[in-house]
Amino acid sequence: MTEARGRSTGKIALFVIIGIIILIAALVISYHNRLVRSDEKINEQWAQVQTQYQRRADLIPNLVETVRGFASHEENLLKEITAMRGQYSQAATPEDYEKADAEFTRAINVVVEAYPELTSNENFLALQAELAGTENRIAVARKDFNEAVASYNRLVRTFPGNIFAGMFGFETRDLFSATPGAETVPTVQF
Repeated sequence: MTEARGRSTGKIALFVIIGIIILIAALVISYHNRLVRSDEKINEQWAQVQTQYQRRADLIPNLVETVRGFASHEENLLKEITAMRGQYSQAATPEDYEKADAEFTRAINVVVEAYPELTSNENFLALQAELAGTENRIAVARKDFNEAVASYNRLVRTFPGNIFAGMFGFETRDLFSATPGAETVPTVQF
Protein backbone atom coordinates (compact mmCIF):
# COMPACT_ATOMS: atom_id res chain seq x y z
CA MET A 1 0.00 0.00 0.00
CA THR A 2 2.79 2.38 0.72
CA GLU A 3 4.06 1.88 -2.76
CA ALA A 4 0.63 2.78 -4.15
CA ARG A 5 0.49 5.85 -1.88
CA GLY A 6 3.96 6.87 -3.05
CA ARG A 7 2.87 6.68 -6.70
CA SER A 8 -0.28 8.58 -5.91
CA THR A 9 1.67 11.28 -4.08
CA GLY A 10 4.17 11.41 -6.96
CA LYS A 11 1.32 11.85 -9.46
CA ILE A 12 -0.21 14.62 -7.37
CA ALA A 13 3.15 16.38 -7.12
CA LEU A 14 3.61 16.00 -10.89
CA PHE A 15 0.14 17.47 -11.54
CA VAL A 16 0.85 20.34 -9.16
CA ILE A 17 4.15 21.07 -10.92
CA ILE A 18 2.49 20.87 -14.35
CA GLY A 19 -0.33 23.16 -13.07
CA ILE A 20 2.22 25.69 -11.78
CA ILE A 21 4.08 25.58 -15.11
CA ILE A 22 0.82 26.09 -17.02
CA LEU A 23 -0.12 28.96 -14.71
CA ILE A 24 3.27 30.63 -15.17
CA ALA A 25 3.09 30.10 -18.95
CA ALA A 26 -0.42 31.60 -19.03
CA LEU A 27 0.78 34.56 -16.98
CA VAL A 28 3.78 35.13 -19.27
CA ILE A 29 1.63 34.87 -22.40
CA SER A 30 -1.00 37.14 -20.89
CA TYR A 31 1.51 39.85 -20.01
CA HIS A 32 3.26 39.55 -23.35
CA ASN A 33 -0.05 40.01 -25.16
CA ARG A 34 -1.01 42.96 -22.94
CA LEU A 35 2.33 44.62 -23.68
CA VAL A 36 1.92 44.05 -27.43
CA ARG A 37 -1.67 45.38 -27.43
CA SER A 38 -0.62 48.41 -25.42
CA ASP A 39 2.32 49.07 -27.74
CA GLU A 40 0.06 48.79 -30.78
CA LYS A 41 -2.42 51.19 -29.17
CA ILE A 42 0.37 53.76 -28.97
CA ASN A 43 1.18 53.22 -32.66
CA GLU A 44 -2.51 53.60 -33.52
CA GLN A 45 -2.84 56.80 -31.51
CA TRP A 46 0.30 58.27 -33.06
CA ALA A 47 -1.11 57.50 -36.50
CA GLN A 48 -4.18 59.53 -35.49
CA VAL A 49 -1.96 62.45 -34.52
CA GLN A 50 -0.21 62.22 -37.88
CA THR A 51 -3.58 62.02 -39.66
CA GLN A 52 -4.69 65.24 -37.98
CA TYR A 53 -1.41 66.94 -38.89
CA GLN A 54 -1.90 65.83 -42.50
CA ARG A 55 -5.50 67.06 -42.43
CA ARG A 56 -4.27 70.45 -41.25
CA ALA A 57 -1.55 70.54 -43.91
CA ASP A 58 -4.04 69.64 -46.67
CA LEU A 59 -7.04 71.65 -45.53
CA ILE A 60 -5.86 74.96 -44.15
CA PRO A 61 -3.91 76.25 -47.20
CA ASN A 62 -6.87 75.38 -49.44
CA LEU A 63 -9.29 77.17 -47.14
CA VAL A 64 -7.02 80.22 -46.94
CA GLU A 65 -6.83 80.37 -50.74
CA THR A 66 -10.62 80.04 -51.03
CA VAL A 67 -11.17 82.85 -48.56
CA ARG A 68 -8.49 84.92 -50.25
CA GLY A 69 -10.24 84.41 -53.60
CA PHE A 70 -13.62 85.50 -52.28
CA ALA A 71 -12.11 88.45 -50.44
CA SER A 72 -10.21 89.54 -53.55
CA HIS A 73 -13.33 89.25 -55.72
CA GLU A 74 -15.41 91.23 -53.25
CA GLU A 75 -12.63 93.78 -52.83
CA ASN A 76 -12.64 94.37 -56.60
CA LEU A 77 -16.41 94.85 -56.60
CA LEU A 78 -16.21 97.31 -53.75
CA LYS A 79 -13.37 99.20 -55.46
CA GLU A 80 -15.47 99.52 -58.64
CA ILE A 81 -18.45 100.83 -56.67
CA THR A 82 -16.21 103.24 -54.76
CA ALA A 83 -14.74 104.50 -58.05
CA MET A 84 -18.20 105.03 -59.46
CA ARG A 85 -19.20 106.87 -56.32
CA GLY A 86 -16.19 109.12 -56.90
CA GLN A 87 -17.81 110.29 -60.15
CA TYR A 88 -20.20 112.35 -58.03
CA SER A 89 -17.35 114.62 -56.99
CA GLN A 90 -16.35 115.08 -60.63
CA ALA A 91 -19.87 115.99 -61.74
CA ALA A 92 -20.26 119.69 -62.50
CA THR A 93 -23.77 119.87 -63.92
CA PRO A 94 -27.10 118.34 -62.97
CA GLU A 95 -26.83 116.13 -66.07
CA ASP A 96 -23.41 114.89 -64.91
CA TYR A 97 -24.93 114.08 -61.50
CA GLU A 98 -27.82 112.22 -63.12
CA LYS A 99 -25.43 110.28 -65.36
CA ALA A 100 -23.14 109.43 -62.40
CA ASP A 101 -26.15 108.44 -60.29
CA ALA A 102 -27.59 106.24 -63.06
CA GLU A 103 -24.24 104.42 -63.50
CA PHE A 104 -23.81 104.08 -59.74
CA THR A 105 -27.38 102.77 -59.29
CA ARG A 106 -26.92 100.33 -62.18
CA ALA A 107 -23.62 99.06 -60.69
CA ILE A 108 -25.20 98.65 -57.26
CA ASN A 109 -28.16 96.75 -58.77
CA VAL A 110 -25.82 94.46 -60.71
CA VAL A 111 -23.89 93.68 -57.54
CA VAL A 112 -27.06 93.13 -55.50
CA GLU A 113 -28.59 90.89 -58.16
CA ALA A 114 -25.43 88.94 -58.94
CA TYR A 115 -24.17 88.84 -55.36
CA PRO A 116 -27.14 89.20 -53.04
CA GLU A 117 -24.95 88.29 -50.12
CA LEU A 118 -21.27 89.08 -50.12
CA THR A 119 -19.58 86.12 -48.49
CA SER A 120 -16.13 87.20 -47.32
CA ASN A 121 -17.22 87.69 -43.73
CA GLU A 122 -18.89 84.27 -43.67
CA ASN A 123 -15.85 82.70 -45.29
CA PHE A 124 -13.54 84.25 -42.72
CA LEU A 125 -15.80 83.00 -39.93
CA ALA A 126 -15.88 79.54 -41.50
CA LEU A 127 -12.08 79.58 -41.78
CA GLN A 128 -11.77 80.57 -38.13
CA ALA A 129 -14.14 77.77 -37.12
CA GLU A 130 -12.23 75.26 -39.25
CA LEU A 131 -8.91 76.39 -37.80
CA ALA A 132 -10.26 76.02 -34.26
CA GLY A 133 -11.79 72.64 -35.08
CA THR A 134 -8.57 71.38 -36.66
CA GLU A 135 -6.47 72.49 -33.71
CA ASN A 136 -8.96 70.84 -31.34
CA ARG A 137 -8.76 67.58 -33.31
CA ILE A 138 -4.97 67.67 -33.06
CA ALA A 139 -5.15 68.39 -29.33
CA VAL A 140 -7.53 65.45 -28.79
CA ALA A 141 -5.32 63.12 -30.86
CA ARG A 142 -2.26 64.18 -28.85
CA LYS A 143 -4.14 63.67 -25.57
CA ASP A 144 -5.28 60.19 -26.66
CA PHE A 145 -1.70 59.36 -27.67
CA ASN A 146 -0.35 60.50 -24.30
CA GLU A 147 -3.00 58.47 -22.46
CA ALA A 148 -2.01 55.36 -24.43
CA VAL A 149 1.68 55.97 -23.69
CA ALA A 150 1.00 56.57 -19.99
CA SER A 151 -1.02 53.35 -19.73
CA TYR A 152 1.70 51.40 -21.52
CA ASN A 153 4.46 52.94 -19.39
CA ARG A 154 2.58 52.00 -16.21
CA LEU A 155 2.36 48.42 -17.45
CA VAL A 156 6.07 48.34 -18.31
CA ARG A 157 7.21 49.94 -15.05
CA THR A 158 4.97 48.27 -12.44
CA PHE A 159 5.35 44.82 -10.93
CA PRO A 160 5.05 42.18 -12.34
CA GLY A 161 4.81 43.84 -15.76
CA ASN A 162 8.34 45.18 -15.42
CA ILE A 163 9.67 41.63 -15.21
CA PHE A 164 7.89 40.56 -18.39
CA ALA A 165 8.67 43.82 -20.18
CA GLY A 166 12.36 43.26 -19.44
CA MET A 167 12.13 39.64 -20.61
CA PHE A 168 10.54 40.63 -23.93
CA GLY A 169 12.47 43.85 -24.53
CA PHE A 170 9.63 46.33 -24.03
CA GLU A 171 10.81 49.75 -22.88
CA THR A 172 8.99 52.88 -21.81
CA ARG A 173 7.90 55.25 -24.56
CA ASP A 174 8.09 59.04 -24.63
CA LEU A 175 4.99 61.15 -24.20
CA PHE A 176 4.19 63.79 -26.78
CA SER A 177 5.59 67.08 -25.69
CA ALA A 178 5.50 70.38 -27.48
CA THR A 179 8.62 71.47 -29.29
CA PRO A 180 10.31 74.67 -28.20
CA GLY A 181 8.48 77.60 -29.76
CA ALA A 182 5.20 75.70 -30.07
CA GLU A 183 3.59 78.18 -27.74
CA THR A 184 3.75 80.70 -30.61
CA VAL A 185 0.50 80.83 -32.52
CA PRO A 186 0.86 79.91 -36.21
CA THR A 187 0.42 82.78 -38.65
CA VAL A 188 -2.37 82.72 -41.22
CA GLN A 189 -1.76 85.15 -44.07
CA PHE A 190 -4.15 86.56 -46.64
